[in-house]
Amino acid sequence: EDNLIKLINSLNIIDYPKSTYEILFVDDESTDNSVYLIKKQLSKEIDYKIIKNIRHSNSPKKDAIETAIKKAKYSWIITTDADCEVSKNWLQILQAKINDSNAVFIAMPVNYKANNSFLEQFQKIDFSSLIGSTIGSFGQNKPIMCNGANLCYNKDVFNQVNGYENNNNIASGDDIFLMEKMYKNYPNRVEFLKSFGTTVYTKPVNNLHDLIQQRIRWASKTSSTKNSWVKIIGLIVFLFNLLISISILWYGYLCIKNIESTFFIFGIILIIKMILDFWLLTKTYHFLKEKLKWQIYFIVALIHPYFICSIPILAAFKKYKWKERMFNK
Repeated sequence: EDNLIKLINSLNIIDYPKSTYEILFVDDESTDNSVYLIKKQLSKEIDYKIIKNIRHSNSPKKDAIETAIKKAKYSWIITTDADCEVSKNWLQILQAKINDSNAVFIAMPVNYKANNSFLEQFQKIDFSSLIGSTIGSFGQNKPIMCNGANLCYNKDVFNQVNGYENNNNIASGDDIFLMEKMYKNYPNRVEFLKSFGTTVYTKPVNNLHDLIQQRIRWASKTSSTKNSWVKIIGLIVFLFNLLISISILWYGYLCIKNIESTFFIFGIILIIKMILDFWLLTKTYHFLKEKLKWQIYFIVALIHPYFICSIPILAAFKKYKWKERMFNK
């Protein structure tokens, strides 16, 4: 409920003519006071509806989006989540993008509002690396990911590509699979809007267990994608981080035992990797108008490869929990 209040407050101050858009809230069997909060806190000037989710697949979120799209009266769909906060100029900047391009699918940035705890800073660095990879892949016209917390697409084109048909057996992936469909049919009209003013903010998870569950859910998208390029990139990232993980352990062992070895070359590779990653992350942080703390980055860089390697392994064998429901991968 606290998250929803933040979303509502951010929606109330959007700087855009309120007669030109509507907000559709989808109630997916909520048991809290969400509906009451929306009716009480949302500005009466805003055209909104609260609709019940119509379930027909293994994916509650995809069902919710499809339910809303059937009720939507405008030609462009924008999606976000209940635990997010949108920016004041979000719709203004997006409208300008729609007017100035022929895009049918527009991805936009999502950022974490993290406190100073190590777990949240770890997630922020990890998530920022994904933002950087997303921007870079769109720049090369080979998009590999996007985030459903901040997407925009044409409703007619969504229906033309048959929405989530053929992948709604997978609980997650409302963003990636739709992006792949759009890209397959409109390869030059799938774009990323690199504008700080369209950033949507959300919070990191509270504990390690929830973080692992979240990442297993994300990994399930990669394993289910039909995009061979995404799978190749994922395999390269996994193998490289596996090499780095083994190198850190082995190099540490040699140092403890005071054994001379040419294995120091991997220490050099690790240092070069850390410097390059820091430089790339700094560029992403600069775009997000934040500053990367090198002290925290150094610690994260040493343990991050193990995290990257563990998630695909866990995803291969474990179910995951999402919004109090258990799902197969």
